[in-house]
Amino acid sequence: MNLLLKYLTLCAFKNNPLDFVPPKVFRRNVIIFYFFSGWLVEGLIADPADGFLEVSLRMIMAFSTIAVFLLITKKWRYFNQLFTAIFVCENFIMTLATACEALDVYMVMTHVVYREEIAIFLATFLVVWYLLIVGYILRRFYTLDVRSSIIFAITYFVLTYGIPMLFMDI
Repeated sequence: MNLLLKYLTLCAFKNNPLDFVPPKVFRRNVIIFYFFSGWLVEGLIADPADGFLEVSLRMIMAFSTIAVFLLITKKWRYFNQLFTAIFVCENFIMTLATACEALDVYMVMTHVVYREEIAIFLATFLVVWYLLIVGYILRRFYTLDVRSSIIFAITYFVLTYGIPMLFMDI
């Protein structure tokens, strides 16, 4: 639990992901939660079968993108630390997204007038926060400037979310 709390401080732009060495059990649990929380969210948006496929593709793209980033910069030995840091923070954002979906269902049922605007605001906030978190992790990991880390974060986002979405639209 203590390690999880340390990782979650990355979501508040504190600490350095290189300071944490996650044990194998922790990494496995992070991957399992990543998959099931993503499947839940995607299953609520589309259907469970499409959600399963999209999250599987997203995981493949996430691992591949992180691996390529590390191979290019010759920092492969930090693979476990980087993917764990990104996945823990992504799990946190995905948990918040699930809560936002529950809030949206509640707002539909109670006929909230500005439901769409609230939902769009919350979704935009979570995506921007996610990009900033990934940018922060990459900046601390590679000692990049802010602009470069945001470009890397957007690249990571497009590769891990955009390509599976495009594939699902085919």
